[in-house]
Amino acid sequence: MKLYYFPGACSLAVHIVLHEAGIPCEIERVDLGKKCTASGADFLAINPKGFVPALQFDNGSVLTEAQVIMQYLADQTPEKYLVPPAGSMARYRQMEWLSYIATELHKGFAPLFNPATTDASRQTIQTNLARQFDYVAAQLAKTGHIASERFTVADAYLFTILSWAPYVEIDLGEWPELTAYLARIAARPGVKAAMMAEGLSK
Repeated sequence: MKLYYFPGACSLAVHIVLHEAGIPCEIERVDLGKKCTASGADFLAINPKGFVPALQFDNGSVLTEAQVIMQYLADQTPEKYLVPPAGSMARYRQMEWLSYIATELHKGFAPLFNPATTDASRQTIQTNLARQFDYVAAQLAKTGHIASERFTVADAYLFTILSWAPYVEIDLGEWPELTAYLARIAARPGVKAAMMAEGLSK
């Protein structure tokens, strides 16, 4: 398998799950501006959506969308319990959190990376994100992890998205539960390995 990624993007969550699951996988960086890979391949020929992550299988087929790829990978190593068993209510609760992270947090952050976003719009976006941070912090105060009392793929995704805060000048200091959570997840060997491989840490 090969994971197409961009350092620190949502593909980092997939990269983390690969390490947490102990699944060997080649990685290749994508230039999202030029839509080409580090080896010079046309990324749009690999994933016409033009976004990372994209997981390419040995037969050439490709799976996209971070939350889907993470669940697929976790299902390959059920003994790691990175996702609850299929059909269980716990599985649906985790899917609920994955959907929330994707739609409210991931998409909430996205406009802040766009230099064309006006200051007025940025203020509105940050106000909305603050409400989401309140909600997430309250959940973390109960369980320590976002979807259960142990690390799951939802934590890989949440960690990745919350890690974007400094890049868009959002101070998470108002939410000590979030800063403590980020530090705790960052200390996991699988997370460290993924971040080092992407050049995000030493």
